[in-house]
Amino acid sequence: MNRLILTNSNDPWHNLALEEYLFDTHKEGFLLYLWQNQNTVVIGRNQNAWKECRLSLLEQDGGRLARRTSGGGAVFHDLGNLNFTFLTSRTGYDLPRQLSVITGTARELGIDARFTGRNDILAFGKTGEAPAECGAKFSGNAFRFSRTAGLHHGTLLVHADMQKLAKYLAPSKDKLTAKGVESVRARVCNLSDFYPSLTIEEVRTAVIHAFTKEYGPAETLLEEELDREAISRITQKHASREWRLGETPAFDMELYNRFSWGALELQLSFSRGKLTAVRAYSDAMDEAFVLSLPEVLTGCAFESRAMADAVGALATPEAQDVAAWLLEKGF
Repeated sequence: MNRLILTNSNDPWHNLALEEYLFDTHKEGFLLYLWQNQNTVVIGRNQNAWKECRLSLLEQDGGRLARRTSGGGAVFHDLGNLNFTFLTSRTGYDLPRQLSVITGTARELGIDARFTGRNDILAFGKTGEAPAECGAKFSGNAFRFSRTAGLHHGTLLVHADMQKLAKYLAPSKDKLTAKGVESVRARVCNLSDFYPSLTIEEVRTAVIHAFTKEYGPAETLLEEELDREAISRITQKHASREWRLGETPAFDMELYNRFSWGALELQLSFSRGKLTAVRAYSDAMDEAFVLSLPEVLTGCAFESRAMADAVGALATPEAQDVAAWLLEKGF
C-alpha cells in the first residue's frame, strides 16, 4: 500500500520529528511525505553547526536551526521551498526510480532536469529549448538507512529567498573551491526562474502526480492518525540545543581534509599518548560512517599508524581514504 502524508506545520523541529517517527514506524509499501519549513537552516547529521551557519544572525532574524538525521550538507528552507521525503523498505529502495519522480515533476512543469554529482538535481532550461551548458541546482538530496528501511529526502526550490540563503549559510572557502564556484547563490536556482508565476501548490500537485504515475495510487495518511505523544517526544529532541548544536568541548588538535566524498573535520583530545575524546564533523552522505569514527578512535594511541589501522578496520572506501590520510600525517 502506497501512502501520502501532507503536513500544514511550518515548524522544522516538528516536521523532522514526524519524518523520524515515520522512518521508525513505516513497515511496508512506499510513503511520500511533503512538508515545508519557515526561515530555517537545516544541517546534516554530522555537521558542525557553528561552522555551517551564521547562527546568531539567523536567530536574530527569528529563524531556526535544525539538524536532520541524514548526512550531507546545510540547506536553507523557507515557504518558497517544498521538501519531499520518500520512505520504503531496504528491498524496495531504488534511487533512480525515486529520482525519476523529481525529474518527472520538473518535466510536468516544463523544465529539463537531471541528477548529477553526489546529491544534486539540476535544471537546464525549459523543456524543448536548447539546454544550458551548465545546469543550476534546485534540489539537494540526502539519504538514511536502517537495517530494514531506506529514506531519501530533498528540497525543491520554487521561489525561495536567495538573499537569505546566502545570508545564513556559511560554507567553507575550501568547499567552494572544490566545487569550482564562487558563491552559494551562483550554484542554485528557483524553478520560478523559468516560469515566474509558478506556485508551491502547482509543484506539490506535480510531485503527487509524478509519484502516483511511477508507483501507483496512494492512500492519504492523516497526521491525526499517528501517535502524537511519540511525535511530541521526538520533537522535543529536535528542538533541544544538545541535538542541534552538539557538545563543544575543548580539544587539543583539529585535523581537516576534503575527500571526493565530502569534507572531514576531526577534533582530538588526548592524554598520556591516547585519544580521550574525538569529534567528527562531515557533510558526507554516509552518516553512519562518520558516526563510527569517534567510536573506533577513542582510546586509540595518538599515533598515525594506530589511528589509520583503527579507521581502516571499518573496511569501506571512505575508511581507506581516511586511513591513508592519517598515515600521511606521521604523528
